[in-house]
Amino acid sequence: MTDKGTTPTSRRALLLTAGSAGIAALTAACARPATPGRAAPAPSGATPGCVLAVTSGAGPNYSGRGRTRSDVTEGREGVPLRLELTVVRVKDGCRPLAGAAVDIWQADASGVYSEGKQTWLRGVQITDAAGRCAFETIVPGWYAGLAPHIHFKVRPDERSETTSQFFLPDAFLKDVYGRQPYARRKAPRDPNGNDDRYRAAGGKMTLTPAQDGTGYRAAFTVGLA
Repeated sequence: MTDKGTTPTSRRALLLTAGSAGIAALTAACARPATPGRAAPAPSGATPGCVLAVTSGAGPNYSGRGRTRSDVTEGREGVPLRLELTVVRVKDGCRPLAGAAVDIWQADASGVYSEGKQTWLRGVQITDAAGRCAFETIVPGWYAGLAPHIHFKVRPDERSETTSQFFLPDAFLKDVYGRQPYARRKAPRDPNGNDDRYRAAGGKMTLTPAQDGTGYRAAFTVGLA
C-alpha cells in the first residue's frame, strides 16, 4: 500500500533557540526504558533544540492507535534504528510535555505496511516527566517513489493531535539500501528526490542517525504549537 493520497496539511516549519541550559540538558541526558509504555531515550547524536513540526496527513496506512510498547519490530528484518523523541510545547518556551501519547507506524524493509490484525512496526509510547520516549524499530524501506519515512502522531490530550513524519538523509539511505535485506530490491537512485512532502519539510523533519553497534540511533525534539 502507498501514501499517494498524503499531502502536507501545513508547510510551516520554524527552528527556535532552546532558550536555556535546561532544554539542552533535557535533550542530552536520558536513560534506557525502565517499564513498558514509559520509555526514556539514551544520549545520541545531534538533536534540534526545538522544532515546530511540519505537519502532514496520516496517509492510507494508519490503522488506529497501536499497542503500547517500545520495541515494534516483531522480528521484521532490517537495520536496527532506535528512535529517541522529546516532545515539547513551543509556545510555552519549549516546555516538555509529560503524558503525551506518541504513535509511530512505518513500512518494513520491503516497503510493506502491516495490515488487518498485523501489528509489526506500529506502536505507542507515553512520554515521561521530561517529555521523552523511545522506540526500537528498523530503517524503513522505500516504495512508490516516495521518500522513505516514519509516520508519527502525538496526542498531548484526548482533544488534540499532531501528525507528521520523519525522513532520513539520502547518503544514509543509499548506504543502508546496499545491505540485506534491502538489497533484494534495486533502490532508487535518489531516494528523497521525487517527494514534495520531503521538499516542503525543508530538512526540518529529517533525522540524523548515529552509529550504534550494528544499527543506528536518532534523537529528535518535536515541538507542538
